Amino acid sequence: MNEEPGLSDQYRKSSPWPMLIALGIVFSEVGIVLALFPVAVGGLVLLLGSIGGILRETEYVSSPWPVFFGLSVVLVAVGMSLFSFAGGTISQSLTISAADSSIALRGLSIAAAGLVGAVLAPILRSRLRTQPSV
Repeated sequence: MNEEPGLSDQYRKSSPWPMLIALGIVFSEVGIVLALFPVAVGGLVLLLGSIGGILRETEYVSSPWPVFFGLSVVLVAVGMSLFSFAGGTISQSLTISAADSSIALRGLSIAAAGLVGAVLAPILRSRLRTQPSV
């Protein structure tokens, strides 16, 4: 019996998650470093979703959605900490003042990505049913 991974029918031949994680890292870094808000948010959401997906595929977790939600909450905390540390403020009228600090704007994009992920996780979890393992 052939026991080598990838050479028998028992193992999957390939996984899309490593490529998606790499793309998520690249897009999030480019977006954060160059202060491109949509690229940073999209890259971070892609990265968080891919991490949840690869953990589900390797059966470390039974569902990717709690991982996706938890990492999104961490991003909100890190982004808001960076935003406030760099001197950014949010007034009562929801006016955001970054005090002309690019670091505060980058923190805001990280927090926004976390917020998007925290909102998407329960919606996607309710819309997408878990598929039975083969």
